[in-house]
Amino acid sequence: MTIVHWLITAVAIGIAAYLIPGIEVTLVGALVLAVVLGIINAFIKPVIGLLTLPINILTLGLFSLVVNALLIMLAGMIVPGFVVAGFWPAFFFAIVVALVSALFGSVVKN
Repeated sequence: MTIVHWLITAVAIGIAAYLIPGIEVTLVGALVLAVVLGIINAFIKPVIGLLTLPINILTLGLFSLVVNALLIMLAGMIVPGFVVAGFWPAFFFAIVVALVSALFGSVVKN
């Protein structure tokens, strides 16, 4: 993960936390969360994706949103300075972070 990608993810986390009620994050928490989410997405998400493949096929991939929300909740338990109030805030937080990261990532080409 490059520094630019890490900072883009941290900014996306800050924007999403500002927009979604039920999510609280500090500046240091956003920076640490960007690293933790990168690690979770690199190591844990592929295993869970493989285990939930039949459900993903039946739901045409929509179950991936549920998996992302659960991984956000896991990160909320690990990272100090990041608080998730429940499933639905985590669900919408994951969507907003993905959209904002994609938007900023397209503006700043790696």
